[in-house]
Amino acid sequence: MRIALGVSGGVAAYKAAELVRRLQQEKLDVQVVMTRGAQEFITPLTFAALTGNKVITGLFGDKEASANVESAIEHIAVAQRIDLLVVAPATADVLAKLANGIADDFLTTLYLATKAPVIIAPAMNVNMWEHPATQKNIETLRARGVRVVQPDEGYLACGMVGPGRLAGIEAIASAVCETLGLRHDLEGLTVLVTAGPTVEDVDPVRVLTNRSSGKMGYALADAAARRGAHVILISGPTELRAPAEVDWLPVRSTEEMHRTVRERASGADVVIMAAAVADYRPASPEPKKIKRGTGKMMLELEPTADILAELGRNKGSKILVGFAAETEHLAENARHKLTAKGADIIVANDVTQEGAGFDTDTNIVVLFSRDGRETALPRMSKFDVANRILDQVAELRLAQLGKGVK
Repeated sequence: MRIALGVSGGVAAYKAAELVRRLQQEKLDVQVVMTRGAQEFITPLTFAALTGNKVITGLFGDKEASANVESAIEHIAVAQRIDLLVVAPATADVLAKLANGIADDFLTTLYLATKAPVIIAPAMNVNMWEHPATQKNIETLRARGVRVVQPDEGYLACGMVGPGRLAGIEAIASAVCETLGLRHDLEGLTVLVTAGPTVEDVDPVRVLTNRSSGKMGYALADAAARRGAHVILISGPTELRAPAEVDWLPVRSTEEMHRTVRERASGADVVIMAAAVADYRPASPEPKKIKRGTGKMMLELEPTADILAELGRNKGSKILVGFAAETEHLAENARHKLTAKGADIIVANDVTQEGAGFDTDTNIVVLFSRDGRETALPRMSKFDVANRILDQVAELRLAQLGKGVK
């Protein structure tokens, strides 16, 4: 998830560097936007080194560089790709501009251009904070839905004592996590996720596989790790990069995935079978390339191991989530699979729907639970779908704890 961090010109600007580090611990991609005043207190190079991203310091870019369309509309591009705008510290001047719609630099223009949620953390002299004009601006911003992280009280840089000191880094980070829906409700749990397709050899050249990209499974692994879980990701061949801090175990065939799941599932509290494993494989793969003939060719197939059903028979207190990619009778097939496989949740999608098929960045699913619930989700990003699935997993885990299940 992407955050724009606006840093304005106050003494507390140096604390924004610490905030960057804290937000990165939540696996957030941070792009810093600095006002001219902020650059008097801390250099853009500091934030560039911390984030690895370009630091935006002006509305018109580098005046020495050639002007182009990209630089002219950069504020729109940033506004569209961020999930959240955070302004910390927010000076009295910036608050006034935001409240009154003044857009005379990149940060204030970005505020008007983005549809993303906004969090501000004010920091200023106590008299400036308590001034009626500042308080009216705060009320105006709150009325628009802007979240305000109240400043702390204490000794200020000017030598006065009172409210106006930038809120603690943890308080700001907590507001960010709450706004983005980031939680730590899976801490202490081991979550095993399978992802991607499997590949079955026909001969040394040809294979049987499917169209799975692995994006749903990788999103689940990423979301679970962000929520504090120790994640084991068993993945068939994909072009995706495994999320950081995830134990990534690549496999190729269904048998390899079966073997790896059996080896690692015993230590997992939650198993999510998002991989699209092959149900059949060639009974006798040819050791040499099959040459083209003139007539029909018969390929004998045999069933592969039913990994989900095996887990369901031996799951104990594990929470087991399966997937059902359907082209017809979605609800009927999903309910049958839920019972037949012994799963706790089946995530079903109609792959013929636009935005719900293979190799898309979105999904449209229905969650079928053993308690009879059927939760239909609209089209949303696969990361958001992953979090909705994990919400139900967390609920089941709490129910287990309430019953004394460890």
